[in-house]
Amino acid sequence: MRYEIRVKGRLEPRWQAWFDGMTLTTGADGVTAIEGPVVDQAALYGLLHTLRDIGLPLLSVVPADPSQPQGA
Repeated sequence: MRYEIRVKGRLEPRWQAWFDGMTLTTGADGVTAIEGPVVDQAALYGLLHTLRDIGLPLLSVVPADPSQPQGA
């Protein structure tokens, strides 16, 4: 399943390695979207723990629409 996780704050491209296989996109509003495949709930919780440890406020976690192209 694919998820889009939105956090308040900017993640530099160097953080991409921490989110294996996911795309990081930062908007002009300072919100970063992390989108990509998550193999199971344990992996999702691991991503959320990483974000907590980084200290970025979590805004949303939603399943991504698989019919939409990546980055749309």
